[in-house]
Formats: sequence, structure tokens, C-alpha cells
Amino acid sequence: MFGRGVEIKTPEQIDRMRVAGLLVGETLELLRASVRPGISTGELDAIAEQNIRAGGGVPSFLGYGHPPFPATICASVNDEVVHGIPGDRVLAEGDVISIDCGAIVDGWHGDAAITVAVGEIRPEVQTLMDVTEGALWAGFAAARLGGRVTDISHAVEQHVRAHGDYGILEDYTGHGIGTEMHMAPNVPNYGRPGRGEKLVRGMALAVEPMVTLGSKHTLVAEDDWTIVTTDASWAAHFEHTFTLTPDGPWILTAIDGGKARLEELGVPYGGH
Repeated sequence: MFGRGVEIKTPEQIDRMRVAGLLVGETLELLRASVRPGISTGELDAIAEQNIRAGGGVPSFLGYGHPPFPATICASVNDEVVHGIPGDRVLAEGDVISIDCGAIVDGWHGDAAITVAVGEIRPEVQTLMDVTEGALWAGFAAARLGGRVTDISHAVEQHVRAHGDYGILEDYTGHGIGTEMHMAPNVPNYGRPGRGEKLVRGMALAVEPMVTLGSKHTLVAEDDWTIVTTDASWAAHFEHTFTLTPDGPWILTAIDGGKARLEELGVPYGGH
């Protein structure tokens, strides 16, 4: 442990996290390909659970928390930002769905999320999705060994603010990850740089911007899990688990380790 309960992994343990991360990444790509008008969120959940278990993993979310989360994925549609419970809801043309997925392999966690368009969507919603995903990668680009957690936070916020008047959730953050899904430190999506835990080798973080077309304010639905915007504005959510090596960031839940996107940004790739 390091600092205030921050778990530091050996290179070998990071490699084991990569196995879990790849299973999460592959599951999300399978789900992305499965999203279409007429499919239910419960059907997507069944696809995810089958793929995770077939890959030697256990769903991280199933049974998590209080009340115990009842599914493998979080499926949050339109004005649902995060933590939506899959079920009978059928996706329709023009919807967007945030799919958050976690898996445990040999005791190590991976956690990532994508927002997917269901058919043709409104241009402003597509822009919201692009800005949110871009903010995620801006956060990775700002991460350096010896830097601080809020260097990531600041970069996320600056990217969003540069593209419009969006709401950035403040009550929900990214987090440390490793032998547990949620660990210290928190990784906010806003704030001044140079604060928080020092970024050191062996730290693994899940970064996850949650951005809305309107207000940053949310409430918890009657199911005690689903987070919805108070003004019914639509939202986007993207997440990856990553670590820093001496060579640069390594995105543990990206199929290619983040290599292509990092190279586009001119950021050295730290994976192998």
C-alpha cells in the first residue's frame, strides 16, 4: 500500500490486470456490436455475463454494494448517466446507452465503459459522446509519473469546457482499482492540477468522465441504483482502466492498449 491506502502493483500484477482488462474490452466490443433497435438491456446483460464467464472471469458488478447490484453490466439509457439496471427496457432508434462493465480474473479487476448510439442519433448527442470520449483520452495524455491525480482531472475538465457548455458530474468520480473494483484514490473529472496522490509506477486508475447536455445535478432513481439527471438532459459516459509505465500510459482495458489513440495525441505508449 502507498499513501492513503493506494494499492501499488508489481509489473507482474499489472500484467494480470491486463488479462482482466482485455476480457472487459472484448466484452464491450461484443456489446457494441450487439446494440440495435429492438434489443433489451437484459439481453445485453446476458451476452456480457456469458462472455465474461467463458473467458475465465467473474462479473465485478453482480452482487456488488447495498442493495446488491443484480446484473453484470450497468445499462444507462439517455438521461440515465450511470448505474442503470438492465431489464425489460427495449432500445429504440435514436437512444444512446452507456454500458459499464467489470470483470475479475484471478482476483484482479478490469473496469471500462462505452456509450453507444442506437441507430441514428441527434447531432448534439453525437457531439456530446465525442467530447466525453475525447476528455477521457485527454486525461490519459496529461498523466505522467511524478505528476498528481488531479492533473488528469484538470485535463478532462479543460477538454469538456473547450467544446461547449456541458454538465460534468462532480458527485461521481473515477477511482483506484486492483484487487478491488473501487479503491483509493478518487479521480474527479474537474479541478485544479497538481493535487491529490502522486502518480507512481504500479498505480492503476479507472478514469471515467460523465458529462451531460445540461445540468451536472443528478438524483438516484427508485431502484436505489440508477443515476439520472435532474433536468432530464441526456448524458454520455466513457471509462478505461490504465496504468503508467516509464514509457507512458498503458490502457489496460483497451484492446490495443490505447496505442493508436495515444499516438494520435502524440503521447508515448507505455504498454507491451
